[in-house]
Order: sequence, then C-alpha cells, then structure tokens
Amino acid sequence: MSFARPFDLNSLRSFVAVAEIGGFTAAAEQIGTTKARISRDIARLEKQLRVDLFTRTTRQVALTEAGRTLYAECASLLRKVELLAAQLPQPRTTFAGSLRITSTVDLATQSLAQAVARFSTEHPELRIELSTSDRIVNLVEEGVDLAIRLGWLRDSSLRAVKLGVFQQHVVAAPSYLARAGTPRRPEDLEGHDWIALTRLPSPLTWRFIGPGGERRTVRVRARLRVDTGSALRVLLESGAGIAALDSLSTAEPLRTGRLQRVLTRWSLPEGGIYAVYPPGRHIAPAARAFADYYRRVLNPAG
Repeated sequence: MSFARPFDLNSLRSFVAVAEIGGFTAAAEQIGTTKARISRDIARLEKQLRVDLFTRTTRQVALTEAGRTLYAECASLLRKVELLAAQLPQPRTTFAGSLRITSTVDLATQSLAQAVARFSTEHPELRIELSTSDRIVNLVEEGVDLAIRLGWLRDSSLRAVKLGVFQQHVVAAPSYLARAGTPRRPEDLEGHDWIALTRLPSPLTWRFIGPGGERRTVRVRARLRVDTGSALRVLLESGAGIAALDSLSTAEPLRTGRLQRVLTRWSLPEGGIYAVYPPGRHIAPAARAFADYYRRVLNPAG
C-alpha cells in the first residue's frame, strides 16, 4: 500500500485512534480534536488511497481488510516516530497549563517528588498534580499525561521511553540472618522465609546468574505476602524474612545497616524506569520535558 503524494501525519494519527477505539467521537475526545476533523482526516486518507478503510453503521465502526492492512503497517511506525520525538532534546522554555503525573509511592518519596518540586520552580506557570499509587493506572480514563513506572513492561502497545535502570538485591535484616542463617547459594533460599511482593509477574520464581555465567532458577516459599514495596521494606527491616528488593529502595537501609545484602556474587535481571505516555493522543510538551528532566536526575553522570 503506497501514497500517491505526501500525506499528513495527523491523518494517520486520526486513523490509528479510530482503529484502536472503534468510534469517531471517542477517538476525537482521546486525541483532543473534533469529530468533524477526524471524519475529514479519514475521508482524505480514503480518497488518497482509493479504498474504504472503515465500514460504518449506526452502532459500529470496523476496519475493512484494507484498513487492517494499513493499521498493521503504520501503527507501530507512528508510535516509533512519536517516541523518537519524545527523546529529542527540547529547547528550554517555560510551560503553563497543567501536568498530571502518576507513579508509585516509593518512587515518589525516593526521588520523583523532589524532581517535581524543582521542575515546578523552573516553570511557575505550570500546575502539576502528582498522584501516587501502586496500582496500574488507566492513563486515558484518569486523564494522566505521564506515568513513571518501574519494572518490566508487558504491554507492547504502550508508548514508553526508558529513563534509567535499577538492580535487584536479595536482602534481609541482620536479626533475621542471625536467626535463620545466611544463604550462600541461590538454592539455599528454598529453605528461608521469603516475603513475596505480589505485584511482580512471578513473585516466587527467581532466576540468578552467577559470576561464571552459570544460571540458577529457584522456586521460593512465601511465608508472607505484601502488595507494596514500602510495606515489603518495613517487613524486611523488622526481621520477618528475606526477599529481593530494587536497588532504589535498598540504598538507604543498606547504608545504615538496617538491611544486609546476601548472594552478592549472584545477579538478578535488571529492571527499567520508564516514562509512559497515554496511547492515541499527542504527547503533552510539558510531560515530554519533565520526562527528559527526570532522566537527567536519574543519570547525573550521563
């Protein structure tokens, strides 16, 4: 499928929004335009390609075969173009209006809230709302401009940019290790009181890589289960068990001796810190600028 003359990326953006949402009115609301503009964009594309892209009834809008072909070819490319634009250095400017950011409670208290405070000082006309929750927020339904998420993104349709990385450490309180012993090999964890973080994809299965490249997969036994990283850290510091915790959360308790790292010669998979933007609409310039700012906070040497 090819275009006879240069085309407007906004028309493709309108087409992708309708294809994903299944309606002209909902697509217009999501990308911040009018239903009439969406209709003109689709009509222009259909005229240019000389094919019908949608079948329209009073109750439903569905892709035709040609529409499905176009969507398969252009949707991922359009996202890549938008993400590339999101990663380009932005000219220094002052933003106004509003910016809604969501993230986990732990990340907000560790570094994100401080970054928001400094960014707000640089842009005094910008109203920023920072919402913290350990649940996965629906960005479109809740009107969020930017989510900062940690871990391993499982939804390939998300428009996400990696801002930084974190390590995972197996840690426990000195009091627990004095009582239960210190594991020397990953297999030793099977006999320990593991505390499971339930929001992880596989909270009881852990894959280690040794100093010589050898691999070990361990299935642990959870004595306690918890759904937030902050609660997990408190349980660990109280001597309730042993667990893997991200390096952002362990830095301060390791420094003060409240937690102790074990299996230091073995590593767990590295995780990512991501800026995630709502699908199907323009990336807010202030959201893009803050994500770039927070990347510099996370990587001061870079």
